[in-house]
Amino acid sequence: MNLSYWEIKTWLSNIDFTIVGSGIVGLNCALELKKKFPNSKILILEKGTLPQGASTKNAGFACFGSLSEIIDDLENHSEEEVCQLVKKRVDGLSLLRKTLGDEVIQYQNKGGYELFLSEDKELYDLCVGKQQYINKLLQPIFKADVFSFKENLFNFNKIKPQYSFNQFEGQIDTGKMMEALLLKALKSGIKILNNCNVKGFSEDIDKVKITTDNFEFSTSKLLIATNGFASKLINQNVKPARAQVLVTEPIKNLHIKGTFHLDRGYYYFRNIDDRILLGGGRHLDFKTEETQEFGKTDIIQSKLNELLITMILPNIDYKIDYQWSGIMGVGEQKSTIVKQLSNNVYCGVRLGGMGVAIGSLVGKELADLIA
Repeated sequence: MNLSYWEIKTWLSNIDFTIVGSGIVGLNCALELKKKFPNSKILILEKGTLPQGASTKNAGFACFGSLSEIIDDLENHSEEEVCQLVKKRVDGLSLLRKTLGDEVIQYQNKGGYELFLSEDKELYDLCVGKQQYINKLLQPIFKADVFSFKENLFNFNKIKPQYSFNQFEGQIDTGKMMEALLLKALKSGIKILNNCNVKGFSEDIDKVKITTDNFEFSTSKLLIATNGFASKLINQNVKPARAQVLVTEPIKNLHIKGTFHLDRGYYYFRNIDDRILLGGGRHLDFKTEETQEFGKTDIIQSKLNELLITMILPNIDYKIDYQWSGIMGVGEQKSTIVKQLSNNVYCGVRLGGMGVAIGSLVGKELADLIA
């Protein structure tokens, strides 16, 4: 790349911290580092025109787990681990709201609902039976009962007459959240280079040499916050998981308000700007959706449309306006990977589809690794 003296001097020289990824984790990490080290030079590298992955492509759920998801988690985690997972999500959401403000991110606490298919008696009975136990387990975190059961007031079709209700769940505008984080970073003097794909890095005693598509440079510390794309740079137990999403055109007198989960959280939908946003379905074809490539598939898009027609919007005309996909980072465990990898390299990855909830906190934890 034909770089000038000015470009090298201003953007690529004497860098204290280089962060790969300008998503929720990367931006929050940079902001926290700027607080800790106000005179430091911080550079964020982003391979996309906008943040890739899931930060600008998620559904905007301010959630911490549906009733069935928490019950499922207890199959593979201890009670203490599950409580830690939930508390981390609650603390992360609190930090996000404190950092940006509810008005800026358009936070709304309309509650969260978990629907149960009419034929899924086993899951429904399990959740009814475990509700009090889960409420008691989470009591120290929320100081109140989290889950209750409510009648199907939204007239969804082909589901049980009652659904689980979470009084603490909310929703945000993902675009406004990321715009606010980017502006906050830029105003703090943090530099961001977009369309800059990191190919690799090598480490010396006191610096890290970074190779991009167009140039090489050195930094004192390298922090990797690429979540679902982490395997391109580091060898950690995190793999990509694609999530497909669609949004309808505006629907007149839309009566559906809140965030909704279905089939253990593999499907999710909400209201946004008099539209319905619906996503999920990767469990229909796990292997295909374990990819770092954006795109959509007939099997999942057909199922999402079927859910709209038969269950969510029965007897209501609608048209699909937007379709997209995002890449999450998942693993065998739901705990995040935030650690020092070598003398000068660190990572904060594997957010498990809970980026909105825990991204701010993971970014802070990543920054806190720097003494």
